[in-house]
Amino acid sequence: MNQLVSITTALCLPAPDIEALIQGHTVAALSRIFIRPGQQFALSPADSSAIPLSIEQYYRPIFLDIAYGAIRKLNSQELFAQTKQISLLAEKEKLQLPIPTSETVSIQAWARCELCQIIDSTELLIALSSLTIWTKEALQETLKQRQNIFLAYLRIYHLPKAIEILVKRNSQFVALPQPITASDANPVLSDRIFNLRKHQLETRQPPLHPELENLQSAIASLAITNPSATELDRDIKAFLGWSSDQSTNPVDSDLAWIHTIADVGNSSDGHAFEKLVRKGLLQLGFTGSGLDPDSTGGPGGMDFYCEYPYRIVGECKATKSYKVPDGTPAQLLKIGMNHLGKVQYDCSIKLIVAAGDLTFYALRTATENYMNVIRPETLQRLVEMQVHYKGCINLIELKQCLQNDPFGLADDKINNYIEKVCQNIKLRSHIVQVLKNYLEATKYEPAGVEGLHGAYVGSHPPQSLESSEIHEILLELSSPLTGYVGRIKGENWRGDRFYFLRDLPITNRKRTN
Repeated sequence: MNQLVSITTALCLPAPDIEALIQGHTVAALSRIFIRPGQQFALSPADSSAIPLSIEQYYRPIFLDIAYGAIRKLNSQELFAQTKQISLLAEKEKLQLPIPTSETVSIQAWARCELCQIIDSTELLIALSSLTIWTKEALQETLKQRQNIFLAYLRIYHLPKAIEILVKRNSQFVALPQPITASDANPVLSDRIFNLRKHQLETRQPPLHPELENLQSAIASLAITNPSATELDRDIKAFLGWSSDQSTNPVDSDLAWIHTIADVGNSSDGHAFEKLVRKGLLQLGFTGSGLDPDSTGGPGGMDFYCEYPYRIVGECKATKSYKVPDGTPAQLLKIGMNHLGKVQYDCSIKLIVAAGDLTFYALRTATENYMNVIRPETLQRLVEMQVHYKGCINLIELKQCLQNDPFGLADDKINNYIEKVCQNIKLRSHIVQVLKNYLEATKYEPAGVEGLHGAYVGSHPPQSLESSEIHEILLELSSPLTGYVGRIKGENWRGDRFYFLRDLPITNRKRTN
């Protein structure tokens, strides 16, 4: 949707409240007056002088860091009046007068009121606090001072660029200097997530994952400078329904090396290729003393050595144009046997990552000694899959693949395993889409397993599944570590209810060998 609207007024709220709305922490605001549903306005940040309690008493602990940040951001703009001593009387008598340094604020979003509830009972305040950013004490004090709480449910949309307006104090609404034309093309939350959050707040349903809310609060400050924390912060927000981020977690600049595995493997830079192979194995989840990417070789001269979750002893061979000689598998046999001993070596997976064709004798040596030989492109594909779909490469299943026939050239059996993983991801993506479509048809009410099974059967599914099998997959997809759907636990598995959180897009990973 891309509907244009004309905005002529702005709603003034404390800066932390607006930050909470823009970040998706809440879908409601406390208004001093009743706001008519359908009314549209910009969001103008104001200082916190109007709130009835201190910042620590007014906002819940999990929101305090964001509240402090919003206040610092507002203060750094020097928007509000500063006091200065001006001599209006005798030399020894001074009068404190406010001298405004600036009277403009920056507006980044606009809102549409979807509902405005009047709350006049203290009985609801505990439940209301657990679903919003305000403490129970803040809501009690607000109710005491105003006799009513006007809880406005606001749908928030980003403006394409920030605008500035003049500040008018002690006013809930202020007129914009001139109307602005805005679009609803960039909502903070999708229709589906907003309706779920609105329904939860209306019905005062308790938070589903308070522990995750506390975790998100704990890592919020780390996310400013730590890329790993930023990614986890984004995932938790999506799982909690605080974000509609539909990103597929593409390989960022820190992981761009993955795309170079095949190119370097097909070059003459053997040392660089060894390091990339070790990094790739670490990315897959292997650990061990022989996987240091910065070393020039593993223990005993092995190019790499994995210890957990199982032993892999391996050799790398970057080749630009010539065939892989018999010396490569022979070297793996010799070094592995010398360093590990026969018993431990025989129990280890043997792996060679090499570009180029093997000579007749090299292939025979590898095959007869139960070695797996894969091309750099195959390793790259494994690592790319693991990065784009976290945990999709099951290392125990990969072990079964590596320790079974055929040996020698092993690209086909590894690529067959990757195709199996792709099919599993496509099945889960299809189930997420079925849930999404089902919720749209049922006005976003959480769905039971039986209803979803019927919808799945009629959706041209990739394979036949029983209700219990769909339930197992939905449990997997509702894990905080995945966060594609949400779950409301029932008395038994048939009583569980599920709702959509985010898409599971399919990323094409073409075979390059």
